[in-house]
Amino acid sequence: MTEQIEAKPDNHLTGDVIASAENLSRHYPLRGGDFVRAADGVSFAVKRGETFGLVGESGSGKSTVARLLLRLEQPTAGRVVFEGTDLTRVGDRDLRRLRRRMQLVFQDPFGALNRRKTVEQIIGLPLTVHLGMKGKARAARVRELLELVGLRPELATRYPHQMSGGQCQRVGIARALALDPDFVVLDEAVSAVDVSIRAQILNLLRDLQQRLGLTYLFVSHDLAIVRYMSTSVAVMYQGRIVESGPRDRLFENPMHPYTHSLMNAIPVPDPAEERARGRRWVDRAAEAGGVPKGGCRFRPRCPIGVLSRKCETDDPSLIEVAPDHWVACHFPQSAESVANQLSPHAARERPSLPQSFPADEMRQA
Repeated sequence: MTEQIEAKPDNHLTGDVIASAENLSRHYPLRGGDFVRAADGVSFAVKRGETFGLVGESGSGKSTVARLLLRLEQPTAGRVVFEGTDLTRVGDRDLRRLRRRMQLVFQDPFGALNRRKTVEQIIGLPLTVHLGMKGKARAARVRELLELVGLRPELATRYPHQMSGGQCQRVGIARALALDPDFVVLDEAVSAVDVSIRAQILNLLRDLQQRLGLTYLFVSHDLAIVRYMSTSVAVMYQGRIVESGPRDRLFENPMHPYTHSLMNAIPVPDPAEERARGRRWVDRAAEAGGVPKGGCRFRPRCPIGVLSRKCETDDPSLIEVAPDHWVACHFPQSAESVANQLSPHAARERPSLPQSFPADEMRQA
């Protein structure tokens, strides 16, 4: 039995939007009547020509949202809108037509390719299925696509096991571009690629975006790569977006404690500078043992949430703390405020409480 959830329209999706998620949810039923809430009320908009980064730790729901956005899975509630069309309400024929303009690059370059097919057959399949292209015309288009992604045309006769991981990922990108899409979802597209060629793939993706006018949804857990690729960023935690905004604003002044913890987890190559950073904001917090039954989902891991009655009882909604900068936190803290609390001098102390905490809302430590 599928859980029924009321879908509420989002009220801050504006601009030239090519794709949007509106209160999107995907719940998987478990024995006993409970549900795994892989995505739970996710709303965001991807503007035409931009790269929208979706970041979070493993299990936060990033890939689920990406699959929902392409209608590879049916949402439990909410809407997916692509260029004004609600994909949750269209039939199979219309969905197949729209999918020519929406494509996906998978995380695993080897698992995404059929090992029994040659590169020409892999890239040529969508050309045959959607465009009816065969013979010399299809072979010429395949070689054109290989050159577009930086591969030699003679690789068209090879099988996936005869190529490197980077070459296989380029083949996956060529297949995604075969039908001239407008919107491409990149689901951890470089995480399985050797570090030595990761930058080459990223630069290729940026070059293709400029040349072909593509729009990307870039899913990753690597904040450095997200910062390099994205123009807007949304941070996910346990199925929900906890912070979103323009890339520079979010990275220069994160406001959610989970975003702070992700930023602090990025290692610094200078050992002296790394030691000077002091303790992590959530290093001594308890690890979450699942989603709390009430209140903020990040509360078990947050040094502020474990002290606040409001965080224990009220689930925070996204609020706009700056132009187009949204945070789901009762007590959002700037990067400067957190840095002051976590000075090396106070490394062994519990972080101080924000001045904005009402005294009657605090629990006894």
